[in-house]
Amino acid sequence: MDRRKFLATAAAMPAAAMLGGKLARAEDHLKWAVFTPDSEVTFRTVMKPFAETVQRETDSAVVFDLFPNGALGRNPGQQPQMVIDGVADVAWVVQSYSPGRFPDTEVLELPGLFKDLRESSLVAARLNKRKVLNDYGDFYVIGLWGTAPYSIHTNYPVNSIADLKGKTIRASSKNESAALRAFGAVPIGMPVTEIPEAISRGTISGTTSHLSPFFDFGLDRVTNNHFFIGLGVVPLAVLMNKKKFDALPETARAAIERNAGDALTMKWIESITSYNAANLEKLKSNPKNKVVFPSQAELDEAQRLLAPVRDEWVAVSDRHKELKAALDTELAAVRGEGKG
Repeated sequence: MDRRKFLATAAAMPAAAMLGGKLARAEDHLKWAVFTPDSEVTFRTVMKPFAETVQRETDSAVVFDLFPNGALGRNPGQQPQMVIDGVADVAWVVQSYSPGRFPDTEVLELPGLFKDLRESSLVAARLNKRKVLNDYGDFYVIGLWGTAPYSIHTNYPVNSIADLKGKTIRASSKNESAALRAFGAVPIGMPVTEIPEAISRGTISGTTSHLSPFFDFGLDRVTNNHFFIGLGVVPLAVLMNKKKFDALPETARAAIERNAGDALTMKWIESITSYNAANLEKLKSNPKNKVVFPSQAELDEAQRLLAPVRDEWVAVSDRHKELKAALDTELAAVRGEGKG
């Protein structure tokens, strides 16, 4: 290799390859695509620590080369295909950004089901663990979770559901779009990375979001009215190419399995719940913001409007009925544990 080629190769090597101070053999490296910024909370507190732990426990037999900021591909909807095609070995995936690819997972998006992030994440993880969801045959699921219920953030005052009528609001999924239509709004689908510019240009008047990405993606700069009506949640996942996982040595697979699944789910719940709480206080402390928590009567009205959205999805097929019944069972179990 001549000097120019050597320098080019060295420059292209990601910093993550040096995690723990050791450089693994090239064949041991696993490329991890992250379309979100390296400043985003999930990258900092969940993904990066997981990669570091597995590398340490395997003595660098497994090294995850982390590529945040869309370095391997910026399109959020292409992340699962990148894993299948080998562009990446692992990816951070928002399933609703790839319409039609994860049909069973849609059940988690149904509006008005979950009270908080703990409920949605435990139910999502358990449905995956029990092989209820048939969407992940090409993948080893490192983690599968849910967000907190989405609220609505706008650049105009919203004091009630009636104030949403006719307004263009960004939606993150098909079921969330249906929920917004039930509220009289006009949903426009787009990934979170495009929201600030769309609001600034007047393409939309507001967006749905939970509080984890709110400051990380600059939504605070373009909205100052915050209506905490519970919509649905958004499923999220860290997916690995299953063939790549199966080809790893047994000790390497064991280290990934030990730190994935339930362990990573609890890490996600603890980290993001804490971050969301801090962000809510930050939001409320800014006098420019108007934060509205709906009355019980308004919450009841929301459930009345959202019930047909759920019913319509369930009525589509027997498979949808099975999925909703399985979700209801897991949710009841989670709530029972909470009371204990």
